[in-house]
Amino acid sequence: MSRVHDALRRAEKGVPVEDAPAVPAGEALAEANGNSVLPRRPEFLPLSPVSTLTGPPARLNIHPGALAEVETVPFKPAPESHLLDLSNSHETPAEEFRTLRTRLNHLQTLQPLHTVVVTSPSPAEGKTFTAVNLALAEAHLAESSVLLADFDLRRPVIHNLFQVDRAPGLSDYLTGKCTFPQALRHVEGMNLYLLPAGSPVKNPLELLNMRTAKALFEELPRSFNWTIFDTPPLLFSADANLLSTMADGTVLVIKIGSTTFDNVTRAMQSLCENNVLGIVANGARASELYSKYTYYYSKSE
Repeated sequence: MSRVHDALRRAEKGVPVEDAPAVPAGEALAEANGNSVLPRRPEFLPLSPVSTLTGPPARLNIHPGALAEVETVPFKPAPESHLLDLSNSHETPAEEFRTLRTRLNHLQTLQPLHTVVVTSPSPAEGKTFTAVNLALAEAHLAESSVLLADFDLRRPVIHNLFQVDRAPGLSDYLTGKCTFPQALRHVEGMNLYLLPAGSPVKNPLELLNMRTAKALFEELPRSFNWTIFDTPPLLFSADANLLSTMADGTVLVIKIGSTTFDNVTRAMQSLCENNVLGIVANGARASELYSKYTYYYSKSE
């Protein structure tokens, strides 16, 4: 962790990461299978407009009682899903997500923080892996309900990872084809709810610009302590940029050895650092990740 914090301090001050010292408490979140770094602060660029529609947002009838109507599905993740066993304290990747969960829960005590967008600069950097396992980590506390929402309407995968039907889901709800409880799935045995992407749509960005989508962000904290949104990559569509303006915070996922510094900078510029909570670095070498816990667990055994 000290190496991570040193890198964060250097990056925040604009010093090359190879030599550098700490982001103010709370900015750097955690490492998921790796270590966290932040780029130097970029010039601000304009964000996408939240909506071009006028008038007050639609008020939704989402309340805890409505969750009783939600279909319950068994927890049977697909073999390729890479979902972590958070009940196994010796599984080091799970420990990383518990660390991320702890930092987010601490931030929640300091500011209103219930809806979090998880995105990445480019595809295949681990955003869905991070979003899913963070939602599982939060739900494992069993203190309140957690919603994992697939807002990647271009290439949705969460329904495949949990082996549930894609529809009805988000797009069906936003277009009035189903009620909100009908769009949800409750994972059996835990306080985790899924909102799959729903039926395919031709213009995802236009759908997300609807007043109903904005109202959804405002109403979800009434029923869920945490809502984790998996979104498209920042540099390949405007969807995540738009959604980050509506959520309480944004977590950016990068992949060590894959994500370039230029792409991180461009991603941060596209967000204007709007509610950016921190960066999760994915894909560290196993030797780096597991060495932190070897001594502790060998002693406890």
